[in-house]
Amino acid sequence: MALRVFGQQAVKGLKHMHKQSLMSSKDVSLMYQSTAAASTKSLDISGILPPIPTPFNEDGSFAFDKLKFNMDKWNKIPFKGYVVLGSNGECGLLNWDERVQLLEETKKLADPSKLVVGGSGCDSTRDTVLMTKRMANAGADAVLVVNPSFYKASMTYQALMAHYTKVADESPVPVILYNVPSNTGMDIPPEVIISLSQHPNIIGLKDSGGDITRITTLCFQTASSGFQILAGSAGFLLAAYNVGCVGGVCGLANIIGEDLCRLMQLAKTSDLKTAMDLQLRLVGPNTCVTRKYGVPGLKAALEWFGYYGGPTRLPLVPLTADETEFMRKAFQKSGYLD
Repeated sequence: MALRVFGQQAVKGLKHMHKQSLMSSKDVSLMYQSTAAASTKSLDISGILPPIPTPFNEDGSFAFDKLKFNMDKWNKIPFKGYVVLGSNGECGLLNWDERVQLLEETKKLADPSKLVVGGSGCDSTRDTVLMTKRMANAGADAVLVVNPSFYKASMTYQALMAHYTKVADESPVPVILYNVPSNTGMDIPPEVIISLSQHPNIIGLKDSGGDITRITTLCFQTASSGFQILAGSAGFLLAAYNVGCVGGVCGLANIIGEDLCRLMQLAKTSDLKTAMDLQLRLVGPNTCVTRKYGVPGLKAALEWFGYYGGPTRLPLVPLTADETEFMRKAFQKSGYLD
């Protein structure tokens, strides 16, 4: 009830902002402190969390036996947990019931020591709230909420604040913001993130944009609120950690998870040379399975490393022979394939 009251007051407070529609982080912090109950920010999300791909059979149905095969291997790696229904999980190609079913199955298969984070973002606030509650009921420890983007020209400070405040107020579990401009066509503005970082049920951000200056600013501006920022790609993981991020949600972790966990450990030591060498090795393979070839590239590479990749769902199509060869050479150049 306290969080719901907070949300109502927060949205009403938007009407009193100055002409640029911005509140200072100090103002927002004071508003939260006066209306919110106990913070849920004690959930620690630091570490590496692979955004796991969704395994399909050739007929497009879920291959839960293959999910178990992959999870049995991933559970042996020192991951913090798993992100289900992120971009790499082909979340936009699944219906609502499938999304819930996949979360439930992953929760059953995950080692009890690992977090399970469910992607619940939709374009409408109403649907996001409903999906968030379904994710929580299915066992999610937290939810990852991508910003609405279909009406991106209308996603002003006021709109995004109202959206995320409503979702966070209604969510039974902590909320992690998700900034992925390559898919949404827009960045969540820093001033929105800084303001939302004060909300007691918004615990962090996954930022996949790769702008290290932006990430540095966000780490600095949100440090006092216990806000946790995760790098959204292995390509800038070391840099992100060095400016204050607490971990990463990285597609490459599905394939060579041990090395990403090792990089995080090296970042905590004085062995900068070894850390830099490892980071440089990751750049080429990471580019292939993220920006260049996306989910089809990730699923192809999984097969090379003893996991199940399997088919994608249309409209995603498999790599061509030339694309596969290009990607294989990138992994070979970094020493990951013979």
